Amino acid sequence: MTFPSKPRLLFLPPLFLALSLLGVYLGTIAPGLTWANGGSDGGDLITAAATGGIPHPTGYPLYLLLARIFQLLPAGSLAFRTNLMSTLATVLAAVLIYWIVTRSLMTSGTVPSWLTGMAAGYAFGLAPLIWSQAVITEVYALQALLVVLILYLYIQPVQVSSGSQKRLDRWRGLSLGLAMGNHMTTLLILPAAFLVGSLQRWVDPDMVSQHRRGWFGNWRLDGYSFRRQFSWFGLGLLIYLILPLRAFAHPPVTWGDPVTLGRFWWLVSGQLYQSYYLQTSLPEIGEHLQSGAALLILQFGTPGLVLGLMGLFMSGVPTRLYIFTSWIAVVSLVFGLFYSSVDFYIYLIPMFISFAIWIGLGSAGLIRQVPQRFSILGLGLGLLLIGYFTVRSATQVSHVDASHDLRAESFGREVLVAAPKDAIIFAKGDQAVFALWYFHFALKERPDLIVIAEDLLHFDWYQETLQKTYPSLVVPGPFPWPETMARTNPLHSVCYVRYSNLTELQCSVPLSPP
Repeated sequence: MTFPSKPRLLFLPPLFLALSLLGVYLGTIAPGLTWANGGSDGGDLITAAATGGIPHPTGYPLYLLLARIFQLLPAGSLAFRTNLMSTLATVLAAVLIYWIVTRSLMTSGTVPSWLTGMAAGYAFGLAPLIWSQAVITEVYALQALLVVLILYLYIQPVQVSSGSQKRLDRWRGLSLGLAMGNHMTTLLILPAAFLVGSLQRWVDPDMVSQHRRGWFGNWRLDGYSFRRQFSWFGLGLLIYLILPLRAFAHPPVTWGDPVTLGRFWWLVSGQLYQSYYLQTSLPEIGEHLQSGAALLILQFGTPGLVLGLMGLFMSGVPTRLYIFTSWIAVVSLVFGLFYSSVDFYIYLIPMFISFAIWIGLGSAGLIRQVPQRFSILGLGLGLLLIGYFTVRSATQVSHVDASHDLRAESFGREVLVAAPKDAIIFAKGDQAVFALWYFHFALKERPDLIVIAEDLLHFDWYQETLQKTYPSLVVPGPFPWPETMARTNPLHSVCYVRYSNLTELQCSVPLSPP
């Protein structure tokens, strides 16, 4: 009942998984700038990558570098190419989950590991939240790939060759540092990563005599391995140095303008959003917990929930995979519970990664219950599980499909067409600001306009950025308001714009004739 062992055939299931998910995502991907699936930050990220700028905290340097590479592809709009990066990142994450599950089941000759690996891959790739991030521009699809890659590297067994172990340690540490360069929530998995990666020996689940030693009887920490990983982790963190280098070029989108140590720390530490941390009240925590439980069921359905719990509790010894996935699930859940933001649920993605892996392991445990003489039934059961996750995805298409969302594109075009020549546009709200940045800076449309983010005017770094971007603009200080800026720039028409289910645009003629 195992899959044929010929090397060329071993790659057929993950290849089919990748191509099928790619087809699903390409059928639902946003063709341009989109606000679908909570993607209002897309305009900021796309523009920063395209102009050599810096997006909102924490700066996301790894994302910027990779997004710029995708933006050079000769296909579709600038926004589509950046959306495509999320698509490919999610496909790769699903394939890595396939390999994690199949390799963890290689010791079992009675379980078709390729079937359970595909079940896990589809459970992950077709989960509505994962799917929703695969078709828009955001940092979370790339972060999911990085988390899965870290899992893959850290569950590898100790290498017999000293040179092989050193190379593995370097890759482990570097992956952690680069993941920090995409999202700071990587901090949450560092303790488990360094612990698991520094264990020189581990309980072998096939050795019954060692089972009797208990969970901690065969652990041994390797200090040399830890130091190698930590050193390469620090090397990966150096990617943050591109942020001040970009700032010195004075791009039009430069959050924090991190040319000083204080501003650099403000940006990379996310001080702008620290009020969201540990400010959640008990009723809010309860609401988040209920929402998280409902969201878990929405991702995988009740059968998937049962399979995942089976996979979680079926292990009798603390394998690397068991410890690491459990840690990731717990810390991401706790972070989501205590993060006081309407989009707290997005930080549960690592938990869903763990759960998808557990679904693969639970599927294997279920198939093991089929007697070997009825192997065809085991094969059918595995195909049925794959079919479950693929068929139920049809009910989620309308919730994640971004292919018809033209709100952001329509808004940007409407404002650029209606705005008077040489007007100052005060935009309010992330949707309005980032969409106009995309058209004005990234696509270089309507260069005569002056686009100002009203909500950022109280930051000194933003005032300096405005003066460098628009040398003729007078920015009264130290606390400029739109009204005072209109009075000190009397030769310009002034427009106020925001988006709230429809475009709200009001323009006035210049206070003085040109």
